[in-house]
Amino acid sequence: MKSVLPLFVFIDACGWEIIRHDPFARDLAPARHRLRSVFGYSSACIPSILSGRWPAEHRNWCYFAYDPVRSPFRLLRPLRWLPRAVTGRRIFRRWLSKFLRGPLKFRGYFDLYNIPFRHISLFDFTEKKNPLQPGGMNCGPNIFDFLAERDIPYHVSDPARSEADNLAALQADIAAERIDHAFLYWPDLDGLLHRVGNQSPAVPEKLRQYERWLQELMTGARAHYEEVRLYVFSDHGMANCDRLLDLRARLAALPCSMPRDYAVVCDSTMARFWFFNPRAREEVTRCLRQEPLGRILPDEELAQLGALFPDRYFGELIFLVQEGVLIVPSDMGERPIRAMHGYHPDDPHSYASLLTNVPDLPDGVTDIPHVHGLMIRDAVAAHAANRGGKVPASASAA
Repeated sequence: MKSVLPLFVFIDACGWEIIRHDPFARDLAPARHRLRSVFGYSSACIPSILSGRWPAEHRNWCYFAYDPVRSPFRLLRPLRWLPRAVTGRRIFRRWLSKFLRGPLKFRGYFDLYNIPFRHISLFDFTEKKNPLQPGGMNCGPNIFDFLAERDIPYHVSDPARSEADNLAALQADIAAERIDHAFLYWPDLDGLLHRVGNQSPAVPEKLRQYERWLQELMTGARAHYEEVRLYVFSDHGMANCDRLLDLRARLAALPCSMPRDYAVVCDSTMARFWFFNPRAREEVTRCLRQEPLGRILPDEELAQLGALFPDRYFGELIFLVQEGVLIVPSDMGERPIRAMHGYHPDDPHSYASLLTNVPDLPDGVTDIPHVHGLMIRDAVAAHAANRGGKVPASASAA
């Protein structure tokens, strides 16, 4: 039997408002904490958790950025002649994304979403590497670089596998006592919440399933490790979408157009603009300032959120909607969905959660990037303890 196993279980979209009034995992992880998320989607949140840094530092923020020189999508331009009834279908987009992933040598998450094929060659896809592997960040190291450099044996989920298969793979590593650190990723709650919203009875049903799995996991781990330090955490929450904003219609009424005067990516909750002349900037800015369902984020606020990029690579102007508003149609989808995330980190449903059986969390664990420090601390301590050594002072200081 080994001494210690730090067990980090990441449940995508299991936000504070989702579990605040639910008894989820109270017996296994009685200490419950609300964590502030980062501004952006999972494409920003997950790298921030894994690196302990903010989007402006690790440069994993939104998936699409205006970069025609480095765009890998020129081969898709002929598809602009196909009818939108075909190219706008999710099944077609998912199939094409899966087909292209290999030839493009993308190793992380990849989806073409709803970017029009007449414009797609203007954009690059920014997550070409897998953040769940060493060397997976756009800039700087992540937790798996740290573990690999120090020869700390670890387990990490494979996003291509199902939740149940990833659970079984971790259980096998635990039973063999091969690891000193575990990172288990369960993404399916996110998709469920998008479909049914945060008030559906399907949500507590899914939480009960996770509880059963956690109990099974902890029972097995305690048979092979004297101490199991459990952390169950998320990247963000999920807000129901009761208001829709057709931003494309607003922009189409202006005396400037894409791609002649500007480029824009309309994400689900924000729009990001790059301007090619002063008139376009003036017209678009005036239009957005008149829209009551959202606002332009000033540089000072973006800097406070860790999402100000001096080179403006992800956009020169960022327009963010209010919580509960969905931009539709957008470059993420043609049709409304029940719930969404990616709002301001201070909106109620943006907050993430951290549940643990560890009572002595360091002061200052208030934001999702701080989970990285917990992983560093516990991995170093477990590696030393499992080899019969003393815990280095750096472990408690991490």
